[in-house]
Amino acid sequence: MLGQGFVSAAAIAASVLFILSLGGLSNQEKAKRAVWYGIVGMAVAVFFTSFGPGIGGYWWLIPAMLVGAVVGVYVAGKVEMTEMPQLVAALHSFVGLAAVFVAWSADLERRRVLAAQAADGVMQEFSAFAALVATKAPDELTFLQLEVVFAIFIGAVTFTGSVVAFGKLAGKVDGKPRQLPGGHMLNAGAAVLSLLLAIMYLNGAGFWTLIVLAALAFFIGYHLIMGIGGADMPVVVSMLNSYSGWAAAAIGFTLSNDLLIVTGALVGSSGAILSYIMCKAMNRNFINVILGGFGGTQGPAAEIEGEQVAIDAAGVASALNDADSVIIVPGYGMAVAQAQSAVSDLVRKLRASGKNVRFGIHPVAGRLPGHMNVLLAEAKVPYDIVLEMDEINDDFASTDVVIVIGSNDIVNPSAEEDPNSPIAGMPVLKVWEAKQVFVSKRGQGTGYSGIENPLFFKENTRMFYGDARDSLNALLPMVE
Repeated sequence: MLGQGFVSAAAIAASVLFILSLGGLSNQEKAKRAVWYGIVGMAVAVFFTSFGPGIGGYWWLIPAMLVGAVVGVYVAGKVEMTEMPQLVAALHSFVGLAAVFVAWSADLERRRVLAAQAADGVMQEFSAFAALVATKAPDELTFLQLEVVFAIFIGAVTFTGSVVAFGKLAGKVDGKPRQLPGGHMLNAGAAVLSLLLAIMYLNGAGFWTLIVLAALAFFIGYHLIMGIGGADMPVVVSMLNSYSGWAAAAIGFTLSNDLLIVTGALVGSSGAILSYIMCKAMNRNFINVILGGFGGTQGPAAEIEGEQVAIDAAGVASALNDADSVIIVPGYGMAVAQAQSAVSDLVRKLRASGKNVRFGIHPVAGRLPGHMNVLLAEAKVPYDIVLEMDEINDDFASTDVVIVIGSNDIVNPSAEEDPNSPIAGMPVLKVWEAKQVFVSKRGQGTGYSGIENPLFFKENTRMFYGDARDSLNALLPMVE
């Protein structure tokens, strides 16, 4: 059994490692080392917490940890990069549910300690969390109750919200916004009832208030995310990431665990900042995203004239051979087709022939912030040619060829040209300004968000239909 001094020192060390991990992830060269910082930090946190003062029951604690480790390794080995967004959403749900269970347990321990003290009239010997509760003054117990309420509400919203987000990202739930009759009034009513239950609980009502509070929060999380359209999913993922962090921080206060407080605050604040960045990239108000999402059009959408003109691999290769400058815009379709290696091979071949090749990355490309950057790094694409939207948007007008791979909304001119479009005002990559645009796409569908794209009908655009990886592999031998 380790002393409290060792546990406190380990918490500080783990916190520093987590901070170094977050800082290192901003740079591709340092990212691998940053991941190891996080792994070591978590290992330190788990070990010293498990063997800290007042901890027991190892006969079931250690087997549970081993089972969790085996499941984690299995899932990590099985999940493809294309499934990372839904995996992240699923992991957020675990954090939220854990917060609910820990908060319930904390209140049951509080009630047990108070009942024992009231019966005996003297201090008893308690262990683990009960021993901590026994030392708290009445005002501290009130703060404990507030922490329990906060953890249950945020944790429950995070749990069901993340489950719905997982379903939408995995295609198991319709990506279109769906709400029950009454819409936002149902959410508002559930929130008001939650507040009343919290007040009743703080004034001595029974444990049942926390159960009903959790049920209402479960509903709010479900209904809130169901009402958000698929095009807003990147913001939803980062928002739920923030929620899970604040839930962990609340539990940290409840358990007087400094490491949980620091880690939760890091996750919560970084998720909130990322949500802000995502909203800015989409010209969206954060509250509007959470309360509505892309939902439907603002009015009658502009009619699209023309037709989609297809082209084969030989035609694309001919244009690439004649081009001096090429910009590639990847999207979720590249991830689905697992075409990043083929893209990397194409880039190497084009650069070897002296062409200026770069990538244009929109902040919300894919279904997870940074998704495209990770895929390109996995395929060993040089990071210095991977540019953000603001860095490359002015260069499209002087570019010979743009290749769009599985993107829809982020290259949709309706964002600038149609005020009634659901994505009106959203900053997009202006690929249509290039001399020629080739869109690699499976078919003529409207994509995940269900929004039609006039780019596909423009005179300088040709549709390169088919699986992205197969199409690019067919193209490679023809590129000189």
